[in-house]
Amino acid sequence: MSAEQIRKQQPLQQPDRQKQVKVKVHKQKWFSTGEKFLYSIATTVVLATSVFLVQTSAETDTINRDIRELEQDISKQESLNENLAYQVKELSNPDRILSIAKENGLNIQNAQVKQAGKIKNN
Repeated sequence: MSAEQIRKQQPLQQPDRQKQVKVKVHKQKWFSTGEKFLYSIATTVVLATSVFLVQTSAETDTINRDIRELEQDISKQESLNENLAYQVKELSNPDRILSIAKENGLNIQNAQVKQAGKIKNN
């Protein structure tokens, strides 16, 4: 074969290459559009739930602290009330009242002294 014959055959082979069909390769996506939508909704729900739980926990903690403070205030007030009730009993002792009356010049003719009851307001 001569060089001319080879050159004539080459143009014939080139059209064969041009006839080849180009195939489009579709790259497969990791997630479809619907899956992305579902994942975003699920993520939003999880985040909203976690924020709600943290907020509720913080509010509960605040309420518990307030309750403890109120219980402490109540116990202090009860202690104070008991001390005052004891002082009232101590100060209303008939012997003490008689000694103060004698110091201020009150003459007691009858030796029987009765303690007055509390006045009830209706």
